[in-house]
Amino acid sequence: MDKTALSDRPSLYLLSLGCPKNRVDSEVMLGSLLEEGYRLVEEPQEAEVILINSCAFIGEAKQESIDAIFEHARHKETGRCKALVVAGCLTQRYADVLQQEMPEVDHFVGTSAYPRIARILKGERDRAVIPDPDYIADSRTPRRNSMPRWTAYLKISEGCDNKCTFCIIPTLRGAQRSRPIADIVEEAHRLVSEGALELNLVAQDLTAYGYDLPGRPRLHQLLQALEEVPARWIRLHYAYPRDFPEPLIDALAEQPNLARYLDMPLQHISDEVLRRMKRGRDGAWVRRLVRRLRERVPGLTFRTSFIVGFPGETEEQFEELCRFVEEMHFEKVGVFQFSREEGTASFDLDGQLPQRVKAQRQKKLLGIQRRISREHQEALVGRTLDVLVEGVSEETELLLEGRWMGQAPEIDGKVYVNRGQARAGGIVPVEIEQAGDYDLVGGIAGAEGPAQPLGAAGPLPRRPRFPILSH
Repeated sequence: MDKTALSDRPSLYLLSLGCPKNRVDSEVMLGSLLEEGYRLVEEPQEAEVILINSCAFIGEAKQESIDAIFEHARHKETGRCKALVVAGCLTQRYADVLQQEMPEVDHFVGTSAYPRIARILKGERDRAVIPDPDYIADSRTPRRNSMPRWTAYLKISEGCDNKCTFCIIPTLRGAQRSRPIADIVEEAHRLVSEGALELNLVAQDLTAYGYDLPGRPRLHQLLQALEEVPARWIRLHYAYPRDFPEPLIDALAEQPNLARYLDMPLQHISDEVLRRMKRGRDGAWVRRLVRRLRERVPGLTFRTSFIVGFPGETEEQFEELCRFVEEMHFEKVGVFQFSREEGTASFDLDGQLPQRVKAQRQKKLLGIQRRISREHQEALVGRTLDVLVEGVSEETELLLEGRWMGQAPEIDGKVYVNRGQARAGGIVPVEIEQAGDYDLVGGIAGAEGPAQPLGAAGPLPRRPRFPILSH
C-alpha cells in the first residue's frame, strides 16, 4: 500500500467475526489505530482501510470469514477502500493459501501481530505477518471497548494447553498465557471507571487460569481480588469442567459482584465419546460437578454446549446425551454439529458420520432444550428481576429492552420492558409478566405508563459494527 495514499486521518471500518475473545483482539487493534489517528466509520464504503478480524474455529466460521473478505473486497473497486486487511485465526491457519487465493487482500495479520497493526498499515514489507502465537495484551495496551459502555469483556488468559481432539485453537493461539492478577484488576477498574456495570471474563480455558504463572494462582484467587471492583455483575465464560475446586464454587455462591451465571461447555456425557474427545474426565465426574454446582449455588444460570455427531457417536450414546440434558435441566444450551477440521486429531478418527445424521441429532437435542428453556422462562413469571436497560427495542419503539443477570450479552435472550421509564445503562426492577422460549416481557415495578426512554446517561459511544458468530 502506498504510504501517501491515506489522508491525515484515514477512515477505518472494522468487522470482527467469531467469539467474544476475538472481539477483545479487535478492540486492541482498534485502540492502537485510534491512537495513531485513524477515525472509525460505520459503513465499509466510507472507509479507506477495511480491517476484518476472522475466525477459523469450525467450518461455518471459516466460510463466514471467507464470504466477508470477498464481500468487502468489492469496496476496493466501488468505494474509497485503499487497503483491505485480514487478521485473526483464518490468517494464522491458512496464510500461505490465502496469499495465493486472495490477491485483493493487502495485508494478512496473525493472532500475535495485533500490536503491530499500525506499523503494518504504514507499509510493513511483508504482506503476511504471522509470528508465533505468544502474545497477550495487558492493562497498558491501548483498547477501545466496542460494546455499550455498561458492558465489557475482560480476557484473563490466552492460548490453551488442553488436547481436545476436535479443537484447532491451541494451534492458532498457542500455549496458555495467563495475565497477572494485579494487571487484570487494574483493567477491570479502568473499564468500570469508563462506565461498565458488568464484566464478562473470557479465556480459552477460564478454569485453568494461573497455573502457568509464578506461584500458580487459581481462578478463585483472581475472583477474590476482583471483589474490590465495583462492577454489578462479573460473569464467568468458557470454564473447562476438568478442575472446579471448592473455593471456586464458594466464590460463585457467595461473592456479591459475581453473577450467578456459569458458561461451561461440557461437549458430551458418554464416557466413550469423552475419551475420544480427550476431555480428561468421564461422565460420572461431569454429573457430580453439575449436581454440586446446582446444590451449592442457588439460582444459578448454567449455560453449556454440546457437540453431536462426533466420530463414532452411536445412537445409544446420543440418547444418553439427550437423557443427560433432560436430567440436568440446563437453563441455556448450544448444540453444534461436529466439524471435521484438518490439523485436529479427530480429523482422522474412524466412524465419521453423515451430515444428515449430525443435522438430525442437532435438531432433536435443540428441540429438547427448547422445551426446558421455556419451563425455566415461565418459572420467572411473577418474579421481579433487576434488569440492565440497553435502550429502545430493535423490534419496536413501544418497548425498551435489556437483560437480567441470567442473560449474557450477545448469546442469550432479552427482557422487553412494556411499562415505565428508564435510561439506557440503568438497572431497574422489572416485574416479569410473560415468557417466551428465550425472552421475557414485563413492566418496571410500580410504573403505570407506557415504556419510555429517559435518554442515555451521557452520550452513547459510537461503536463499530461487530457481528458475532458465537461458539
